[in-house]
Amino acid sequence: MARVKLEDVVISHFKGSGPGGQNRNKRMSGVRVKHIPTGLTAAATERRSQKQNLEAALLRLEQKLHKLFHRPIPRKKTAPSAGSVRDRLSNKRAQSSKKKLRSNKNNEWD
Repeated sequence: MARVKLEDVVISHFKGSGPGGQNRNKRMSGVRVKHIPTGLTAAATERRSQKQNLEAALLRLEQKLHKLFHRPIPRKKTAPSAGSVRDRLSNKRAQSSKKKLRSNKNNEWD
């Protein structure tokens, strides 16, 4: 994946909420990054360190951008060759004839 240019993002910090105690509630360790050209945002609050949260938010933003712009290569439809079709059908006929020999109609011991 391509790295996000820091010139194209706006980084803002905020206080986290929820469980995590005093450090999470008092410190501005949460990070939100917004990609200006596309308007996509990503946030991270799960770490105690602002730097670690910034790295996590940038990684999430890269993943979102990749998902937005990634276009898979279209599959080319192919057909089996005549020889492979012929071989497959002959194998099926051989298997069928083997199974027919297992039926009770041909069993001489009954």
